[in-house]
Parts: sequence; structure tokens; C-alpha cells
Amino acid sequence: MACRISELVLGCHDPEALARFWCDVLDFVILDREYDDSAFHAVEIGPREGFGGAQPTIVLSGRAEPEKGKPRLHIDVNPTDRDQGAELERLLALGARPADIGQTGDEQWHVLADPEGNEFCLLKARLNPL
Repeated sequence: MACRISELVLGCHDPEALARFWCDVLDFVILDREYDDSAFHAVEIGPREGFGGAQPTIVLSGRAEPEKGKPRLHIDVNPTDRDQGAELERLLALGARPADIGQTGDEQWHVLADPEGNEFCLLKARLNPL
């Protein structure tokens, strides 16, 4: 028996704002919100069918202070209903911005940052929607 990725957790300053961004990018919905007495706040987003489906959910976990060092995990996304160039325009209009991590310019992907600076890549291959 093997494991399966069920959710990804991303620390951030504003879970609500980042949830809106990633819901628009991925066509996800807000599935759950968590609060506690220590001002902890988390928003879980995912596909409309909810947790446990073919795609993992994303938990945007509020943090008062940024974590030290660069995150070791980033998200790669692929367009599903348009080519890479059109999807790049859409993501930039949603608030993504280009990120320079030393690319040569010959890559077949675009490195972007979400509104809080978390890097992600827009890959070239177009995938069928789930």
C-alpha cells in the first residue's frame, strides 16, 4: 500500500487573500476555515467535490512572521483550456508577477510569484481538465 498527497500546506500572512488568488488560478472553492484563540487562521481550498478527490487540497495557514529561509516546496500549474501564453496573461491579471530565479530565458515554463511572493511555475503542456 502507498500514500497519496491529500493536501499541501502553505504558510502565509493573509490566508483569505491568498485563497481568493489560488481559487481563481485553479478554479477551486473554499472548503473550510479554521480559527483558534491564538489568532491562528487557516483556509482550505480545493476542487468542488472536496477533500479526498483526484487533486490535493491546499491549506493556506496564517503566520504572523515569515518562516526563515526559502520555502522548499512550490506549485507547478498547467493550462487546461487555453495555451500557455493566454494562461500567463490570465495569471498576471489575477495578481501573479514574474519571478527571477536565474532563468536563462530558454525555459519552456514561466516562474511566477503569487501575491505574497510564493514562487510557482506555469508549465507549457496543456492538460485535460479533471
